[in-house]
Amino acid sequence: MPTDASRRPLVWDIYIRLFHWLLVGLLGFSWWSGERHEMEWHRLSGYAILFLLIFRLYWGFVGSGTARFVHFVRSPRTAFAYLRNLRTRPYRATAGHNPVGGWSVLLMLVSLIAMVTAGLFAVDVDGLESGPLADYVSFDQGRMAADLHGLLFNLLLALVALHIVAILYYLLRLRHNLIGPMIHGRGTMPVEQAKALPAGSPWKAVIGLLVAAACTWAIGFR
Repeated sequence: MPTDASRRPLVWDIYIRLFHWLLVGLLGFSWWSGERHEMEWHRLSGYAILFLLIFRLYWGFVGSGTARFVHFVRSPRTAFAYLRNLRTRPYRATAGHNPVGGWSVLLMLVSLIAMVTAGLFAVDVDGLESGPLADYVSFDQGRMAADLHGLLFNLLLALVALHIVAILYYLLRLRHNLIGPMIHGRGTMPVEQAKALPAGSPWKAVIGLLVAAACTWAIGFR
């Protein structure tokens, strides 16, 4: 008889799962530290998020099949067609992100990159706290970056809320659990389709982690 692992092949590699949950925790911590004006902790949390984003961009080109941008960033026409067929029963799960979910992930990544970049140049109202790259801009530009940093964080909160609503819709309406696979990595898709996807090389992951660490150190601790 087929094993559970053969019926539920690995969809998300360990690096994507760690990225996802570490990012969730760090965003919550950044929110808390910012509200409490614990700026040293806020800055370190921002560096950690920067590290994760650099690795995710790298992994989006050389990582496992479902992690690659070429796999889940589809055309707008494909995304709209997916939405039109979403109520078709029974629901058929896709390998990794569906066409709409792919655009959602891309939008969140772009928002995160823009938010972190603005934070690197941000200056507070009295000029006592600033990002590591604030010396390269004027005080007024640093204040604009700080305002943009806050605005983008609010936008990101809205995207996260929409993401949660989508997860609940899939769970309650379509009876499809998106949270479980992001924890244990295994999901529902044809085994042949899973085997056709490229696996993520641990050596490439190590290189990506070293590159992300070097870039983060050069930006934040130079």
